[in-house]
Parts: sequence; structure tokens; C-alpha cells
Amino acid sequence: SEGVAMAEALKINSTLTFLDLLNNNLGERGGVAMAEALKVNSTLTTLYFYSNNLGERGGEMMAEVLKLNSTLSKLNISYNNLGERGGEAMAEALKVNSTLIYLDLSYNELGERGGEAMAEALKLNSTLTSLDLYSNNLGERGGIAMAEALKVNSTLTEVHLEENNLGERGGEAIAEALKVNSTLTELNLSNNELGERGGVAMTEALKVNSTLTTLYFY
Repeated sequence: SEGVAMAEALKINSTLTFLDLLNNNLGERGGVAMAEALKVNSTLTTLYFYSNNLGERGGEMMAEVLKLNSTLSKLNISYNNLGERGGEAMAEALKVNSTLIYLDLSYNELGERGGEAMAEALKLNSTLTSLDLYSNNLGERGGIAMAEALKVNSTLTEVHLEENNLGERGGEAIAEALKVNSTLTELNLSNNELGERGGVAMTEALKVNSTLTTLYFY
């Protein structure tokens, strides 16, 4: 397949730094092959793997890469059906990875468990500056967990949490985190049904926070 062939090439190539494989439907087999290649490759810094139907196993394999690879700094793995297991695996990888600065996991159905796992990882990770979790159904629990992470994390500057059903309690928790966090400059919370309570809490937080420059919560 195209994915397997590309992976074999990456094992040998020693000059490529940027690779865009958007919307190629490489599937689990192609994803696993690509993961094996990235364990060996030492030059690639940016990989766009958008919409390739990796599934949970492909996500788990890509997570293993992040534990070993020391050159990749930007990874877009959105629209890949990673699911909760894939999300949890990526979270475990972020606990040890020290080179990734940009990660896009949008539209992967990580769920509450995936969101909670990601939050735990963000308490330990000290290199990631931009994280996109757009539309992952994190729910209230995931939102509250992410809020706890933002109280501790001191490297993230941009976080996207739109369309995650965070609800009022999730919104209130994030607002409390913004009173403490001093590194985040951009936060997107749009389409999360934050309600009146979430909106009021966010307004109060903005009276205290002095670093946020861009906030979406319509």
C-alpha cells in the first residue's frame, strides 16, 4: 500500500524534515508501518497525518513513536478515530516525550477517559506549547480534569477545547484555572454549553488573569 511504501522510504531517507499525508486513508496497516519507520527516522520534524483512519491500534503505535522519537516537534493526527484507548496511549507518550511542541488531536472521540488521561499527562509534560482537542466529547469530567492540569502546567500557550460538552461545571473549573495559570495566551471554549454559571465564572476569572490575550467562549 501507499502507506507501507512511504514508511519504507522514511527508514532510509535522511534529509526530509516535513511530510504531509493528509486525507490518504492509509488505515491501521499504513499507520503501523509509518510508526515503525518513525522509530528509525531521525530527521522528520513535522508530520501532518490528518484523516487517515488509523483507529485505536494505529494511535497506540504512533504513541509508542513519541516515546522514542526525539526529532518530531509538530504532529497533526486529527480525524483518525483514535478513540479512548488511542487517546490514553497518546497521553502516556506525552509524559515522557520532550521534543513535541505542537499536537493536534481534534475529532478523535477521545471521550472522558481520554480527556482525563491527557490532563494527567499535561501535569508532567514541559515542552508542549500548543494542543488542539477540538470535538472529542471530553464531557464535564474531561473539562474538570483539563482545568486541574492548567493550574499546574506552565508551558502551554494555546489550547483548543471547543465542542467538547464541557457544560457549566467544566466551564467553572476552567475559569478557576485561569485565575492561577500564567502562561496561556489563547483558549478556545466555544460551543461547550457553559451556561450562565460558566459565563459568570469566566468573567470573574478575566478580572484576575493577566496573560490571556485571546478567548472564545460563545
